[in-house]
Parts: sequence; C-alpha cells; structure tokens
Amino acid sequence: MHDRKNHPSNDSSNGVTRPSLPPPAFITTQADGVTLAIKLQPRASKNEIGESLGCQLRVKVTAAPVDSAANEALLHLLAETLDHPRSKMELIRGHTARQKIVKIYGITAAAIAQRLVGE
Repeated sequence: MHDRKNHPSNDSSNGVTRPSLPPPAFITTQADGVTLAIKLQPRASKNEIGESLGCQLRVKVTAAPVDSAANEALLHLLAETLDHPRSKMELIRGHTARQKIVKIYGITAAAIAQRLVGE
C-alpha cells in the first residue's frame, strides 16, 4: 500500500508544497496589471461567470448591449466575484464586440485564477 502522508500531491499542511501552476490561458500578466480575455454573452437569463473556452473566459450578463450596459454589468460582475474594486478595472478592447479584454490593476494573476476557476 502507498503511504498517503508523504505523497507529493498533498497540500502544504503536511509540509509538502505544490508547484505553482501557470494561470489559465485567458489570463495574461502585464507589467502594470493583469488582463482577461472574455467572451461576453449579453441578454442572458442570469449574470454568471462560466467556463474557459480555450483562451477566453465565457461570461453571461442580463444587460443588453446598449449604451455600454453589458460592459458595465461585466465589470461589476468581475468586481463582485474577485472582491476587488470596480475602479481598478478597465475595458481596454472590445467595447462593441463580444470578445473583450479587461485589465485589472492591483491583484495577481494567481489570485484571479483562484477566485474565478478555483486553481
């Protein structure tokens, strides 16, 4: 039988630390922040952050894509999910498209990955 106490996949509570995993493909670390590649679905039945679609994170919002309402709903949903101020986030690309790039300041890629996908 294997001794589970000394198995390398155990967590740091047993004195063994796991190597840090690279962030998901939709997260990119920049010099001044972290960017997220997002595919936004407006007019959804509820606001929710979905699964990764390769190099994009799927996000659904109930707001319509009129007068930037869906973009604002996206940023507020991210702020709430990440427990990070909305003022530290900006939409840098995709103002009128479904594919968007959001830049987030003052938080690490690892913290974002952990809160969005539980890594």
